[in-house]
Amino acid sequence: MAQGPIDFDKLERDGVPFASVPAGEKVFLQDEAGGTMYLVRSGSVDILMFGRVLETVGADGVFGEMSLIDQSPRSAAALAATNAEVAILDRQAFLKLVQSDPAFSLYVLEIMAQRLRRLDIALAEKDA
Repeated sequence: MAQGPIDFDKLERDGVPFASVPAGEKVFLQDEAGGTMYLVRSGSVDILMFGRVLETVGADGVFGEMSLIDQSPRSAAALAATNAEVAILDRQAFLKLVQSDPAFSLYVLEIMAQRLRRLDIALAEKDA
């Protein structure tokens, strides 16, 4: 992939939709149906649960992937921390990207593994 892990120019050429999200606007809420994931082209998005920021996702980050993959409701909310531009992948676009660029799959898996490790540490610290 060119210029970092996500080739946004290729996504545009492939017809993937993009959205500009003003700071403070919601991308989605916890428990909403989730048929899309988001790739941050610019700006940053806070991932929140019960009003607490779990993570701030910046450029080249992804969020919303869990609901896309397991087709379950959103486990957290997403709110633009700054003005942000995001690419919006539905399941079909995600599968096409995974097939055409296996490195993208590994990138998403790495992000999910990092998030799981942070959760493991937080739970271990809570129990200590």
